[in-house]
Amino acid sequence: MAWLLIDNSNTRTKFALGDAARLLPWSGVLSTPDISPESLARLLAGVDFGAVIICSVVPEKAAILTDYFAGKWPVHFLTAQSPLGMELDYPQPTQIGADRLANSAGVLSRHGVPAIIIDFGTAVTFDVISAAPAYCGGVIAPGLGAMSGYLTRKTALLPEVELAEPASAIGKSTVQAMQVGAVFGYRGLVKEIIARICSELPGKPRIIATGGDAALIAHGVPEIDVIDPDITLDGLRQVAARVF
Repeated sequence: MAWLLIDNSNTRTKFALGDAARLLPWSGVLSTPDISPESLARLLAGVDFGAVIICSVVPEKAAILTDYFAGKWPVHFLTAQSPLGMELDYPQPTQIGADRLANSAGVLSRHGVPAIIIDFGTAVTFDVISAAPAYCGGVIAPGLGAMSGYLTRKTALLPEVELAEPASAIGKSTVQAMQVGAVFGYRGLVKEIIARICSELPGKPRIIATGGDAALIAHGVPEIDVIDPDITLDGLRQVAARVF
């Protein structure tokens, strides 16, 4: 039986199929603001699945997903009570975002532990998994787009810029200067957080990057071992194998 896997994040919502062995070839994406019964019906027309698992950080859209699937298929929303395959060494587990739990579940068989998963999305999150394995906690910082967009919104003369690899650390235009500040500055943030976590976490962790800005930032952060765009969806698949 195939399961429908849904990663409902702030910007984009990703869909995939998986079974007990692997992620399957079909996948789809919707802009999260565009999630509606109509857009779901168009995307899923002809897609065959027997159950649905969802991780959501957008309550308004989670309600739409619930209304669309409930009563038609078995539905499981990922929470701290889901069978994640690890302990939660965290005082208030209900505060952990569902996407962060999915990433943590995905790291077990894909990369091993201890591990640090860095998810470059609207926010950037660092999630730390010990060798036990146990979810130990992490870090939340503004995403790269949020940091660069803030300057445009809060200043009169600075333009919007397309984030790209700077040619030099000395910008020769306003746009280049903003790209340097965003990309090189953000890499500095990531490196410092990695160093601090590694100084407190026993063992040598595997460091995995995922999310929309992962490739750009990881290019200049040699501490990152691998970019894994599928870790969230595969984490959902692994939990689904224990639920359904």
